[in-house]
Amino acid sequence: MRVQRRVWTTAAVTTAAVAGVLVFQGATGAFDGERDERKADAKSAPVTPDVHRAALKTSADGGSASLTRRDTAPFSLLGVTWTDPAAKVDGRVEARTRSAATGEWTGWLPLDTEIDGRTEAGRSGVRGTTEPRWVGPSNGVEVRVTTAEGARSGLPAGLRLDTVDPGGAPGPLAAEPAAFAVDETPGEEPIPEEPPTTPPAEEPSGTPTDEPAPTPTPTTESPAPPSPDPTPSTESPTPSASPTTPTASPTPTTTPGPPSTVPQPPIVSRAGWKADESLSTEAPDYLDQVKAVFVHHTAQTNAYSCADSAAIVRGLHTYHVKSNGWKDLGYNFIVDKCGTVFEGRKGGVDRPVMGAHTYGFNRDTTGIAVIGMYTDTKAATAATTAVARVAAWKLGQYKADPAGTVQLTAGANGNNMDHKQFVAGQQYSFQRISGHRDGFATECPGLSLYQQLPAVRALAAGPVAGLAVSSVTGANASGSTYYTRSKITVGWKATTPAALVKGYELLVDGKPVATVAGNVTSAAATLAAGKHAVQVRATHQSGKTSLSPAATVVADLTAPVFSAKPSLALRTGTVNTTAAPVTLKWKAVDAASLKEVRLTAPVARTYGPTTGSASHTAKPGTATAWKMTAYDRAGNTAAASVSGAPVILQESAAKKSGKWTTKSSSSYLGGKSYSSSTKGSTLTWTFTGRSVAWTVSRAATSGQAYVYVDGKKTATVDLKSSATKYRQAIWTKSWSSAGKHTVKIVVVGTAGRPTLTTDGLVYLK
Repeated sequence: MRVQRRVWTTAAVTTAAVAGVLVFQGATGAFDGERDERKADAKSAPVTPDVHRAALKTSADGGSASLTRRDTAPFSLLGVTWTDPAAKVDGRVEARTRSAATGEWTGWLPLDTEIDGRTEAGRSGVRGTTEPRWVGPSNGVEVRVTTAEGARSGLPAGLRLDTVDPGGAPGPLAAEPAAFAVDETPGEEPIPEEPPTTPPAEEPSGTPTDEPAPTPTPTTESPAPPSPDPTPSTESPTPSASPTTPTASPTPTTTPGPPSTVPQPPIVSRAGWKADESLSTEAPDYLDQVKAVFVHHTAQTNAYSCADSAAIVRGLHTYHVKSNGWKDLGYNFIVDKCGTVFEGRKGGVDRPVMGAHTYGFNRDTTGIAVIGMYTDTKAATAATTAVARVAAWKLGQYKADPAGTVQLTAGANGNNMDHKQFVAGQQYSFQRISGHRDGFATECPGLSLYQQLPAVRALAAGPVAGLAVSSVTGANASGSTYYTRSKITVGWKATTPAALVKGYELLVDGKPVATVAGNVTSAAATLAAGKHAVQVRATHQSGKTSLSPAATVVADLTAPVFSAKPSLALRTGTVNTTAAPVTLKWKAVDAASLKEVRLTAPVARTYGPTTGSASHTAKPGTATAWKMTAYDRAGNTAAASVSGAPVILQESAAKKSGKWTTKSSSSYLGGKSYSSSTKGSTLTWTFTGRSVAWTVSRAATSGQAYVYVDGKKTATVDLKSSATKYRQAIWTKSWSSAGKHTVKIVVVGTAGRPTLTTDGLVYLK
């Protein structure tokens, strides 16, 4: 393979989705080879990746190996491989790289060694390998391999670093571990890459060591190679996908797979991510069916941009073929953290294509890999939703329940992460959606993502979860009950993503009144008068239904009623020429539920549904209208009002008998008052009104008085007060309507404190 050098003249690149494929803009460079990608037709041509190889130097004792820090040709993905695919590195494989954009070195990055190179069935030239790691555009590398303490054997032979430039213009990673201090001595010259290992055109004779040989598929049923110009998908792109991801498009096949019980999600075709099909010239192998799905993680970083996902997939494809020696990309599907689904191994996304993803259990299964590292980090909702959609669709082609279990036949001896032993040819129970670690001794898909698989199964199988009414617009809530006049809009929520929901129905008293799509979360309804149970029914893409708890909604068109109209009465308190104390009374009721009563004039106040009176003041000598409106919880209203004018009658307006003395002070109403200590002295006022209050001055020496109304004694009033007070309305009386009345005050002549002082009378007309 020709070694090519690239010198980038810009550190940043941009991408855009054009005509359903990736178009790369903003990068310029110089190439020393015959290929110049700047002249390629970006809308139709696949991207040809580069692979560079460098042998690691093993120590004399065989306990370590390394590749010294050096400059390299541009690359974005790397991994370490070795000759024997059955051999393992019992220790650590680490690399650090130099960013092509910043020139900064990362810290030591671990490379996962739990992958088995024999995952691809029955092939010569297959190598043992680490999991490839995406590092973003880089131009320098250093590698070290160390055996674990107490390792039973040394390092495998033929250790080699493989770096992959996926082509295009991927961007740098958001962050990687900080670098250790790096010696600034010049790097060594790049080691020329080894000649590529070309896989044989045919499978070797004999029984494969890892999987039973797949059933050969007639060449007439093999899918046609995809056109360089991808066919746009008829479906809308996944809403959560990055705007720079390529448009999904189906891979054409001569024999379509069986229909599924659920819709196919949008999938970016191999042409869409610009696969170099010259890497994978062999025909795919087909299975009888897909019984289960194995979930993986890959590329070992979460710091990538979703705009680079297609480049990552190209890098994985190249590494699996050129470095591992496999026939094609191992996974059937790849999902990025934004939820974009990419077609993996060729053969038709709707066909049961045999992949290379779970050693011993590639048969009758599909492999879905999520780009990222999910040992300690949960996968994004967009990613797990996409995994659930793909799994449900593939299993639905064979009428399998994503939440169920299935018996799978082991294709090789082995064990899983829980030390469960597998014997080739024996059957074992698996979840329909399992993690890689269920079938092989690996951390994959990472503990965090593995712990999310029960939720993925629930998403894939249904029903819609977490369904609840969240709002009722056009209604007022009181506790758990809503009140409306008639028209409402009901909003709801669910924890199941909309992509997995077929539709919603709004139910009133159990009957559907509105039907909306799965990405709509509200609907309107018009209710008849009365009490109703309002619910939402969700239909999962699987056809399973779920029902929200009922919300009680009362439709009410009847206005509230003032069963007791507003009324005014004088009350006790301080009187002056600008304010007389009054009490406003009312009673409002509603057939359904009274919300409040508002006083709108002469002042604004709002009272609760059980309040029936309030204290106010009114200006003497001025007629005032007191306006009130009652509101029920449905929004119906009723209005009522009352008017009144307090009138002050000075003491001089009274008819006197006995001995009274006139007193002057600015504290008295009008500046004057009458005082008497003579028993039997009287003052009599005559007025026409509906409420009356006697106004006095009070002190510790004040005496008592009898009060007569319309000739009848009605009260004995004691004016004594520990504190001196003026203009006090001390006694009141009211009637249901205005009329002519007389009030007579008689001095009792109380022993030791016979004196009383009167400041006049106030009545309400």
